[in-house]
Amino acid sequence: MTLRFHDSATSAVRDFVPLKDGQVSLYYCGATVQGEPHIGHVRSALAFDQLTRWLKVSGYEVTVVRNVTDIDDKILLKAAENNEPWWALAYRFEQAFEDAYDALGILKPTYEPRATGHIPEMHALIANLIERGHAYPALDDSGDVYFDVRSWKQYGSLTNQNIDDMQAAPDADPRGKRDPRDFALWKGFKEGEPETARWESPWGAGRPGWHLECSAMVTKYLGTEFDIHGGGLDLRFPHHENEMAQSQAAGHGFANFWMHNGMVTFEGEKMSKSIGNTINPREMLEIARPLVVRYYLGQAHYRSVLDYRPGSLTEAGAAVERIETFMQAALGQVFPDGGFMTSGTLALPEAFRAAMDEDLNVPAALAVLHETVRTGNTALAAQDKAAAEEAFLAAFAMTDALGINPLDEQWAAAAGSPAALGALEVLLKAQLEARALARAEKNWAESDRIRDLLAAAGVEVADSANGSTWSLKK
Repeated sequence: MTLRFHDSATSAVRDFVPLKDGQVSLYYCGATVQGEPHIGHVRSALAFDQLTRWLKVSGYEVTVVRNVTDIDDKILLKAAENNEPWWALAYRFEQAFEDAYDALGILKPTYEPRATGHIPEMHALIANLIERGHAYPALDDSGDVYFDVRSWKQYGSLTNQNIDDMQAAPDADPRGKRDPRDFALWKGFKEGEPETARWESPWGAGRPGWHLECSAMVTKYLGTEFDIHGGGLDLRFPHHENEMAQSQAAGHGFANFWMHNGMVTFEGEKMSKSIGNTINPREMLEIARPLVVRYYLGQAHYRSVLDYRPGSLTEAGAAVERIETFMQAALGQVFPDGGFMTSGTLALPEAFRAAMDEDLNVPAALAVLHETVRTGNTALAAQDKAAAEEAFLAAFAMTDALGINPLDEQWAAAAGSPAALGALEVLLKAQLEARALARAEKNWAESDRIRDLLAAAGVEVADSANGSTWSLKK
């Protein structure tokens, strides 16, 4: 089946054909590092991580660029409030974002450029736009440079807006603009700003505008035309609208597809610190394991609203546990020596592929996964080794494709050190073998003693006609 994705620019699901055979170029907006990551940031990164993984499963070589906005009005303001150098604050919060990404198994991008490392590329883009008649220095002596939105007839096409209905761009004093909607490409240095937050330019000392930064960085790493530009739905306007306008006005083909992920709400309402209905990744990771948090954040269709409720992580944990319990049981009974890695090709079910190929339909793909788990459990109960093996291999392949494979070292490492886990595994195996021997000898007292000992350590043992399985207590 042909890969198909929803293109925000055309508001339609289109067949995906990369610009270069076998290769995909993807840029998605990363963090503006003025504070701790919120759940919307992480949901967006996870959505494009799922996309990246699926493109790779589909046989493509994928180049991923995720930027870091490390100079911005909000960063300067927050640093001044904290009495901290802006660059130190930006780096501190950049690391907080990286920690959240790593905890949830989000693959590192091919390139992760910082805005402050690409000032010359920004100057070149501004000069290009001025030469083409799409940008101009401020009409006052501020040192700003603006994009002339009325010079580009297609302005507003990404969000289907009429220019006269748009609000003014609030990024600079409108007295220097031809039109209040013109947005800043370069911001002249203002009195009171840190001396370290200024760069020399042909238009005077200053710093780049937010929208310009992304256009310059994506062009450097992916060229003037690339396959996919992504980000949160809240970035469509003005950020992505302005990115597209300035890049196309500079003569660049820019993005072939625009993909936007939906927002996260709290019990149906927009999250807001002022009313106290927020939760961040750190708080989620205090409630549930990283694997469970990843499952929760990635279970909805990427374009839909994801609604958080107090019981959401508990429900996600139960779903993950069903998958884990089956895979551990099958691993122990069908592949006691771990030989599944060489037992055959890890083929994905056609229904799973069809769901993911059709605009990354993760909910439908998860339905296939859970049905496979149910089938596998039935096979284990019936001692149908061939059917159990088939279900295990399919579940392994599907969870791997989604980045939620409970047998992956990523999640074992999150639970503790490999050495400690290995020692616990040896001890647990010895106790289970001793209990199996006691049961074979009908020594029920010893069998119960070992079971109770394991229960006290948080390990639940379940006996069935075809053997015993274990799982960790919640």
